[in-house]
Amino acid sequence: MPRHPRPAGAPSAIPALRYLALGDSYTIGEAVAAHERWPAQLVRRLRRDGAAVGEPQIVATTGWTTDELARGIAAAALAPPYGLVSLQIGVNNQYRGRAAGDYRRQFASLLARAVALAGRRAARVVVVSIPDWGVTRFAGELGRDITRVAGELDVYNAIARDETSRAGARFVDVTAISRRHPELVAADGLHPSAAQYAWWTDVIAPAVNAMLRSAN
Repeated sequence: MPRHPRPAGAPSAIPALRYLALGDSYTIGEAVAAHERWPAQLVRRLRRDGAAVGEPQIVATTGWTTDELARGIAAAALAPPYGLVSLQIGVNNQYRGRAAGDYRRQFASLLARAVALAGRRAARVVVVSIPDWGVTRFAGELGRDITRVAGELDVYNAIARDETSRAGARFVDVTAISRRHPELVAADGLHPSAAQYAWWTDVIAPAVNAMLRSAN
């Protein structure tokens, strides 16, 4: 079939926005299929809403803490600037009993790096809260004090929200969803199921769409 040349002066196709997702097991989607991870679901939702977004580049590993994510970013083959960067990290700091003060310092450093990777555009960075793993079957089997887990995660999330506000980025809360739907977990009894990630996407996508509109 012959090609039809683009008319002179016609706009070229809009390049897809490049998306970098930084995090731990929640971002990599432990125990769910790759297309069920929340960054993958987010991309599909954004495309449905009319945004040209490429497949997510993910730098995340199950078990990572803030300092391990920092090393992972340093070792990754990254090519900034990215049009969108998401950051979700801290659950393993809490799980390992690390101090909240250390979390603030390391999270602030990661957030600054995320902003730099977004071309120093804080308006292109979204921080996603840490879900409450204390409500899961896994926590019950470990015999963890779920009230203490919840309290410590609330402190971590308050720190992340505060640092995100200071940086001028956007914070999205998925913790409440995890507490409302403790039944929506994967086969491992700990990590969210695809259905719970869909609930997350319902609140992350509007925030990202608003970010992209204001940035444009």
